[in-house]
Amino acid sequence: MAGLYSSSRPSSSSSSSSSASQQTFTSRLLFLLTVLPLTLACFAFVLQWRGGLNDPISRWSPDRLEFPGMGTQGSSARVGRVSDSSCADILGRSRIPAFPYYKDWKLDYGSDLRPKICITTSTSAGLEQILPWIFYHKVIGVSTFFLFVEGKASSPNVSKVLESIPGVKLIYRTKELEEQQAKSRIWNETWLANFFFKPCNYELFVKQSLNMEMAIVMARDDRVDWIIHLDTDELIHPAGSREYSLRQLLSDVPGNVDMVIFPNYESSVERHDIKEPFSEVSMFKKNYDHLPKDVYFGNYKEATRGNPNYFLTYGNGKSAARIQDHLRPNGAHRWHNYMKAPNEFKLEEAAVLHYTYPKFSDLTSRRDRCGCKPTKEDVKRCFMLEFDRAAFIIASTATEEEMLQW
Repeated sequence: MAGLYSSSRPSSSSSSSSSASQQTFTSRLLFLLTVLPLTLACFAFVLQWRGGLNDPISRWSPDRLEFPGMGTQGSSARVGRVSDSSCADILGRSRIPAFPYYKDWKLDYGSDLRPKICITTSTSAGLEQILPWIFYHKVIGVSTFFLFVEGKASSPNVSKVLESIPGVKLIYRTKELEEQQAKSRIWNETWLANFFFKPCNYELFVKQSLNMEMAIVMARDDRVDWIIHLDTDELIHPAGSREYSLRQLLSDVPGNVDMVIFPNYESSVERHDIKEPFSEVSMFKKNYDHLPKDVYFGNYKEATRGNPNYFLTYGNGKSAARIQDHLRPNGAHRWHNYMKAPNEFKLEEAAVLHYTYPKFSDLTSRRDRCGCKPTKEDVKRCFMLEFDRAAFIIASTATEEEMLQW
């Protein structure tokens, strides 16, 4: 018994030692599992803070916006204009992304995609308006943009960003451009003569026509199939097409059609604190062409709200023209041909969304646009549309509270 007892004592000691060893191992393992995630989290934070981590979430955060294609240099009508200042500060000024950008999409459409579509515009807007406008139209199938820029749009900070986007070409309002356009045959045409040598909106209308004429030549050189003139407060709405595609919409147009008409819808003023119209505005007046007659006339008085017309501004839509010989502009809304009457086709569902005075600042900024006197007689020299005339007068004479109520 003594032998058995004495032989059992080492066994008990060994079991106790083994148990203590297991507890120590478990404690160390738990400690390691606790510390390791914290260490990795701290490491990732340091990398991101120093800019060493390309986080797909933070890439599109409000303080770090990157436009698709920023990594490659686009083409421009003028080379070497600006210094190599950082673009990040410019894009970072926006409080929120103006449109739900898709991560890592460069949208650098090749020339093999048909039909090839270009948009031309004359603009003095800033990046907060131009960038979402370009991106939206790239998504629906536009590959080329001819931007005739002046004012803010031609400033070094803005133009550097725009020039970096594939498919975007900037044309600056230089003395050379004006001398070239002074030789245009448009000056001999009677259809635009009533707009010559007048200020403000009339001058803009002539500029747009001259720029559209140049854009036709540029589009032909780029082997473009369709050209559209659009302002940066307008979006093409390719309703009725598969996959919401403008390319698909125009590819279905019969070959004998020279021009398609997009009836315009006009945004309604919903509230005074709109900051990002493309993502915040949700209510539009539909065009007469897209409404049953009884609906249009039955709601006309309520829809006009005391204004002289159904729409505050224009109501004849915008158009896309097939690039062909003898094509010419016919004002900012239509195209024509020197040798024939174009065969037109009006779209039954697709439209142009016109964001008309969506922001309160669109009204207050009117006072700085023209040198005309804010009188009913003098504003007729500057503005074509009755509502634009009234907006200029109220912006030039009223207090901010009175403008808000108006």
